[in-house]
Amino acid sequence: MKLYGMLDSPYVRRVAISLAIYGYSFELIPLSVFADFKQFATINPAVKAPTLALDDGTRLMESTLILDYFEALAHTQHKLMPQEAASLAQDLHLLGFILVACEKTVQIVYEQRLRPEEKQYQPWQNRITTQLHAACQVWNEALATRNHRPSISQVTLSSAVVWQFMQFVLPETTQRLNCPTIQALSDEMAATPAFQQYPLA
Repeated sequence: MKLYGMLDSPYVRRVAISLAIYGYSFELIPLSVFADFKQFATINPAVKAPTLALDDGTRLMESTLILDYFEALAHTQHKLMPQEAASLAQDLHLLGFILVACEKTVQIVYEQRLRPEEKQYQPWQNRITTQLHAACQVWNEALATRNHRPSISQVTLSSAVVWQFMQFVLPETTQRLNCPTIQALSDEMAATPAFQQYPLA
């Protein structure tokens, strides 16, 4: 298999680390949707990272859809999502807030770094920043009260990937959020082999 995208994308990194934990081998092809746009378009005309080419040539995109596929293939002992309905609903609820935080972080970065300063719209930045803060508050509180689960799951994995991305691109904002439970979990995950194999770069 070939995974196309850069590890500075939390979505690409989320897939890479998950595949490593599932036990799949793959080749990481570090193409940028910006610097390598034309080359990426030959792989996926939508130029969407991550794009994963399966062994049979089928190409998947969107991190959650890619992970849904491999979760369906995983044996029970290797699954990263609960099988019992109530626990699954709780994890999906929490993953929703984690991914919203990721999405709002990306929107802030794009607004501040890609749009010319004279065309930036402050009310829009205020709105998405408010959404980011709200998502992180729920996320941190939910982790703090979370029932005992396996140390590595899609919730813990995605929490660490997204938080580390936020610290990398919005360090001052992340520091002000004051989310000690997320921070502790992120530190724990950073020490695992899969995270060290695919570092934020």
